[in-house]
Amino acid sequence: MRRTLFCLAVVLTANMAQAQPVVRTSNVIGPDGKDVGKITLTEAAKGVILRLEATGLHEGWHAVHFHEKGICDAKGKFKDAGGHVHAAMPVVHGLLNANANDQGDLTNVYAGADGKVYAELYSTLVSVYPGTGRPALLDGDGASVVIHANPDDYQTQPIGGAGDRIACAVIK
Repeated sequence: MRRTLFCLAVVLTANMAQAQPVVRTSNVIGPDGKDVGKITLTEAAKGVILRLEATGLHEGWHAVHFHEKGICDAKGKFKDAGGHVHAAMPVVHGLLNANANDQGDLTNVYAGADGKVYAELYSTLVSVYPGTGRPALLDGDGASVVIHANPDDYQTQPIGGAGDRIACAVIK
């Protein structure tokens, strides 16, 4: 009987280990280079869950996008993060655009009067790791999450009128 219980425990432990999702965390930095929050990425069966916590934003809606490079230089206004994550050229932006192929697109988040954002977003357009058929955020140069000054209208090219990049988090 002891042997059977031991074997059962080993099987349960192995199955529990396989069920653990891949999680990555990173600090969000603001325009002055200081930490203003954090992101947590969780690999899901068919996409990625992004949890975002940030402070110091102006009240209102803000665009959030996955960008192609894992670099967040506040002095360069986060331009070194590159464009949106994408697998095809030319990139067509917009969650409301029937021809869209921009895998960096996410929905907007709202900062309250206190400048804080707490949001959880889900994307079926990317993956954390390669091998899913979707662009991988952890490719050779990583990726980033960029928060913009304005909301994304989900249609206008190239970035939905999202405006300046005001915060950034490296994914590596």
